[in-house]
Amino acid sequence: MPARKTATSPAKPAGAARRASGAEAKPTAKAGAEAAEKTGSKPAKKPSLHISMLKPSVNNMAVRVFARAAGLDFAETDVWGSTRSPEFLMKNPAHMTPMLEDKALPNGCLWESCAIMQYLSNKHGLDNFYPSSPAKRAMIDSAMFYLIGTLYPYVARATYPTLNFPQYAGEVGASSANPARKLEAAKAAREALSEPLEVFRSFYLKDKPFIGGTRPSIADIRLAATLEFLAAIDYELPAWARDYMAAMEKKLGSAYSEPAADVRGYIGYVKSQQKKGRARKAA
Repeated sequence: MPARKTATSPAKPAGAARRASGAEAKPTAKAGAEAAEKTGSKPAKKPSLHISMLKPSVNNMAVRVFARAAGLDFAETDVWGSTRSPEFLMKNPAHMTPMLEDKALPNGCLWESCAIMQYLSNKHGLDNFYPSSPAKRAMIDSAMFYLIGTLYPYVARATYPTLNFPQYAGEVGASSANPARKLEAAKAAREALSEPLEVFRSFYLKDKPFIGGTRPSIADIRLAATLEFLAAIDYELPAWARDYMAAMEKKLGSAYSEPAADVRGYIGYVKSQQKKGRARKAA
């Protein structure tokens, strides 16, 4: 797999996530050129793909896992706290992550995790992740659209209050409703999770280990990443879902476990802070 580069992360909540390996300061371009001149070698070629991401996010995790599993040559930067900067907004007026930068794109960049994985699969002919067969591809697309349109909104409403993530305007969690009403809304979302989860088991997975069949597809990567957030609320996943996530991590190895460690680290940090807060109140 081509070497990956990770830029140093902007400031983020202390202890929120482990730093990715290789996050140390990089040599300057001048220093690199001088070293290359001494050894007679050419400076390393800059990766053509760049991913701007937030380590605690499962949406971002999906693209980070995919890029590693696909063996793509890319660089990534943690843009925590920088998505509203003039420089970022100039590229991405939606201020969303993950964001892929690729000169081949009409506007130079692309956001939305599913769109990024679809684009890169098409560009690099990655049929093992995103089959070219219209029927098989339709099932992958359907699974991803069902996830982002039905399952993920429930996940967000159930977990974002615990994760301290901003909630969507117009929903109870983002309103001026009293705390009891907000807790009630989060509880209702939690209880609603079981139905779409069962749809994934009975329809999309059926008797297969993965939505993609014998190998994980981009829909599998998006689903497994999404399920990681449910640990924040100690949601008891059904046995099939636990087995499925374990199979995903085993199949993809470090391509999955490295980005997952950042999400799990943030969840662990948040839960530890909540435990400390409860201890202070009880004292």
